[in-house]
Amino acid sequence: MMTQELGIIARFSYSNKRYPVTLNSHFYCGYDAAVIVCHCDCQGVTVDLSDAFSALAGFSGKDLTVTLSRIEQSLVGKTADNCTSFLSEHKADHDVLGAVGLVKQLAGQINVVIHALGIMLCLPHILQPGEVVESSSLGAGNTGKSFDLETNLRVAEFKFIAWQGGPESIRQNSLFKDFYGLAEYDTSKSRYMYVLGTEIPTKFLRSKRSLKSVLSKDVSLYEIVRQKYPDCRVVSDYYSLKSDAVFIEDVSMMVPELIR
Repeated sequence: MMTQELGIIARFSYSNKRYPVTLNSHFYCGYDAAVIVCHCDCQGVTVDLSDAFSALAGFSGKDLTVTLSRIEQSLVGKTADNCTSFLSEHKADHDVLGAVGLVKQLAGQINVVIHALGIMLCLPHILQPGEVVESSSLGAGNTGKSFDLETNLRVAEFKFIAWQGGPESIRQNSLFKDFYGLAEYDTSKSRYMYVLGTEIPTKFLRSKRSLKSVLSKDVSLYEIVRQKYPDCRVVSDYYSLKSDAVFIEDVSMMVPELIR
C-alpha cells in the first residue's frame, strides 16, 4: 500500500541508564510505515519497531502469565553461580528491557496521534467550499485553544472514542464537558461535535445521570451550571435545552480504521 506523509512529527523522550535517547517519530497515513530515529549519546541509530516487538514476544511467549509461572518455578534454587545462564536461557536481558521501555513510551502517545490524525483526515470531508481553518488543537491537554477546530464557519470538537455501551463514566464526563463548552460558546458560527457513531453518545446525553456526578471532578464548572440552570439536575435536562445548539455528527466513515 502506498503511504502519504502527513508531516506530523511527534517528539518522544525515552531514557534509561544504558541508552538515553530522544525519539523523533514520523507518522504516515496508513499502517505500513513507521520510522523511528534514535539519537544516542554518541551516535544515531535507526530502530525498527518490529525489532522491539520481536524482543518483547521472545521473552513473553504466547501467554505471558504461563511464561512467568514457568520462570517462577524454574527460579527456585538458583544462585549467583548459575543466575546469568538462567537469564540467558529465558531471554531476560537489558536489550529486551530497553525494547519494552521504548514500546511503553510510544504507547503512551498513541491517543494523541489518533486525535491528531483523526482530525486531519476528517478535514477534506467536512470543510465546505470557501471554508478556512483559523485554528486547531491537535495535541492533548490544555493547548490554549478553545476547540479542536475553528474555521470561519464553525467551531468543533472531535471525540474518537470507540464507545462500548457499558459504564463509561470518564468518557461520558469528557463528552458532556465538550458539549457544554460548544453549547455555551458565544458565536454566530455553527457548533459541531464529531463522534464515532452517534447512538451511544446521544443516549447518554438523554440519560438521567446526575450533573453533579458528571462534573464531580470539576466542582467549579458544576457550580456555574447549577447557578445558570438551577432546574437542570440531570444530563437530559440540560441536553433538552441545548440539543439544537450543537450538531452531533458521525465521522466513522471518514476514519473507518478507528472502528475496526
